[in-house]
Formats: sequence, structure tokens, C-alpha cells
Amino acid sequence: MSSDLLINLAYTVAAVLFIFGLKFLGSPATARRGNTISALGMLLAVLVTLLDQAVIDYRWILLGIVVGSIIGTLAARLVAMTAMPEMVALFNGFGGIASLLVGCVALSQTGLTSFLLLTIFLSILIGGVTFTGSLVAWGKLSEKLPGRPILFQGQRLLNAGLLLINFGCGVLFVLYPEQPFWLYLAVALSAALGVMTVIPIGGADMPVVISLLNSYSGLAACAAGFAINNNILIVAGSLVGASGIILTNIMCKAMNRTLANVLFSGFGAADGAAGKIEGEVTPMTVEDAYYVLEAAQSVVVIPGYGMAVAQAQHVVKELQELLEKNGCEVVYAIHPVAGRMPGHMNVLLAEADVPYDLLVEMDDINPRMENFDVAIVIGANDVVNPAAREIPGSPIYGMPIINADYARSVFILKRSLASGFAGLDNPLFYRKNSRMVFGDAKETLSGLIREFSS
Repeated sequence: MSSDLLINLAYTVAAVLFIFGLKFLGSPATARRGNTISALGMLLAVLVTLLDQAVIDYRWILLGIVVGSIIGTLAARLVAMTAMPEMVALFNGFGGIASLLVGCVALSQTGLTSFLLLTIFLSILIGGVTFTGSLVAWGKLSEKLPGRPILFQGQRLLNAGLLLINFGCGVLFVLYPEQPFWLYLAVALSAALGVMTVIPIGGADMPVVISLLNSYSGLAACAAGFAINNNILIVAGSLVGASGIILTNIMCKAMNRTLANVLFSGFGAADGAAGKIEGEVTPMTVEDAYYVLEAAQSVVVIPGYGMAVAQAQHVVKELQELLEKNGCEVVYAIHPVAGRMPGHMNVLLAEADVPYDLLVEMDDINPRMENFDVAIVIGANDVVNPAAREIPGSPIYGMPIINADYARSVFILKRSLASGFAGLDNPLFYRKNSRMVFGDAKETLSGLIREFSS
């Protein structure tokens, strides 16, 4: 059997492992297994690729493996779960810059055809946009940059101009590959385009941006695979790109918005379209909340980014166990865009060992909401906002939400009446069946646990 056949056979096995890994990642119960299977596929692909290439010095490769392994291990162990969205954004950016560098190195090949030159340009263009766009997303998520949309006059025309000039550079690069100026200009313009694409997007749309940048990193890798004629890189990039686009579409549907609206509307900018919502809230003490929960037969917990900030997932699990011992049914309602990245709440609750079968999707929980004695909202402002159903002037009007206000009683755990990440007021705070339990969510839940324990 020839070496080429063995290499392609190994690539086929790696591709199958990627596909099965991706399939297992679709369920929280099998996600870890899927991650392991995908990692084994990538390890096989890397080893076979190294054996196939005439590598001058393996010492640099071994150094890269060691350094990368150390960074990955430290990131997995030391980065707080609250910082997971930022880390995912950075990983997307690293994927983009890697594809850009592969495209640059591919220029050293001999016998470059117009098709190969085009794929090199695409890997550099998409990789550059992904890298700088991901850095901006990281800055917004980590609050090192303003989370609100950054808008100015003529912004869309500028972005369109950058894109057109980039394409022009690509055409000139393919026609005149011996002149590197056009490629260098494309690198600079793609980096600028990445920044300009993400800064007008508000913090409330970050879950969509994260999944879209993930798709970009896959497309860049796919283009780089064509540039260096590596089949497994083409397959892996295609899988990442396609799954990212599908996830982006799911997230947009969950907000009842188009991708164009997310990218170009500047959602979250202060426009006052819906007006100020006024009313009187009813505060509640931890002790009073305990008495209601002690008598409850069914409770639904609706987590949001506030739970991540308070790092309250473990005390939520403790309260769940106490309520269950008291004969109460407890489930968790999960909105597709709760938090700041896709699956954010699922990850946090899985870390606290909350059983997967207790996590109920929005479409499944809403028909049951009227039957719950208590709905506990933990920092999930925008995904339970009734303005999405009731106020046509609201920026989120028409967005599917979890109908927390349909429960018999609603406990809202918040530090204050401040608006959520989208910057919108919430009529839920003023409903007759709503009670505000002010304070840090973790401390409030710990207080409830102490009441039950005593």
C-alpha cells in the first residue's frame, strides 16, 4: 500500500472522528465524549501531516506542542467560568490568525495557479477579519471596550468600501502575484474590516457574534486547506464553518431577527424607541421568599448572565436539592441566547453537576409555565422581558422569550433595577405576581439555603 493511500486513509478516519465528535457535541450528556473524539481526530491528522511533510527541524514543532499544551491546560484550569465567553472569542481569533499565517506561508510554493492564489487571498482576508473581530468581541465581553454599539455617520458606507477595496486587492494579487504590495494591503484592510464589523454590534448580540466568528475561523481554515492542498484541513474547516453558520441561524431565530439586522442595526444603542417603563416594584426579603418556596410544589429556575457573574451555579444546585427533599419539583428553563455565548447556561450548570434532564428548552417550558408555583429569575433580564410580547416599539418586540410572568409567583434576583445587557427596561419587575429580591444572587441563594437548613 502506497504512502499516499495510507495518508488519505488516516485523513478519512480523522474526518469520521470529527463528524462523530460533532454529533456527540449536540447533547450535553455526550459533549465530553464528543470533545475527546474530536481531539483524537485532530491528533491523528496532525501526526499524519507531519509524517507526510519534509520537515526540516522537528524541534520547533515540539516546542510549539509543549507551549500550546501548557497554555491550553492553564486556560482550561485557571480561566473562570464567567470568563468563558471571552476565552471562546480569543480561540476564534487564534484560529483566524493561524489561517492567515498559513496563507502567507503558502506563497512560498512553486507553480501557484490562479485558483491557489485566490484561496491564499481568501484565507488571509477571512483570517484577518476573524482575528481582529474576535479581539474586539473579547474586549466587549471582558468590558475592556464599551459593550454598547459604537456608531458614527457613514459607518456602513465605510465598511462596504473596505470590503470592496479588499476584493479589488484580491483581484490585483491574483493577476500580479509577483507584486506583494496588494497582499500586504489586503492584510491591513482585512484587519481594519474585522474591527469595523464588530464595533457597531451591541453586547446583547454577542452570542450571535461568537458563533459567527467561529464560522469565519472555519471558513478561513478551509481556504487555507485549499491553499496548501491539505484535505483534512478542508474537511475540518468546512465542518466548523457549516456548524457555525447553522448555530448562528438558530441564535438569530431565537431573537426573531435576521443576521443582517444583527450586523448592521446597532442593537443596544440608546434610542428610547419604547419609552421609559414606570411602575412600582414589590421587594421581598430572603425570609419571606423562603416561606413561599417552602410551600411550593413546583419551581422553575431561569438563569442568565447574572448567575455567571455571581458564580451562583453551585448554590443554585444546593437549593435545588433542598427543594427536592422538601417534595418540590425543580427544573431549569434555558433560553438559546441567555448569557454571552451559545450554551453559556448549559456549561455553567453542567459544571455544578446539575442533571441534564432538568434543563428544559424555551419552547418546551413555556406551555408549562402557568403550572409552576414559583419562577426564580437569576440575572436573566432580556430573555424574560414581556416587552418582547407586548410593546411594539421595543427593540426586542417579536423576540421569543421565556414567559416567566405566567408563573403564579416570580422571584427576581438582582442587585438593582438596572437594565440588562441590552439596555432595556423590563415590565416584569412591576407585575403584581413579581417580587424583587435585591442583592448578590449568590448571597441571596445562600440565605435561602440557610433558612431551609435551619
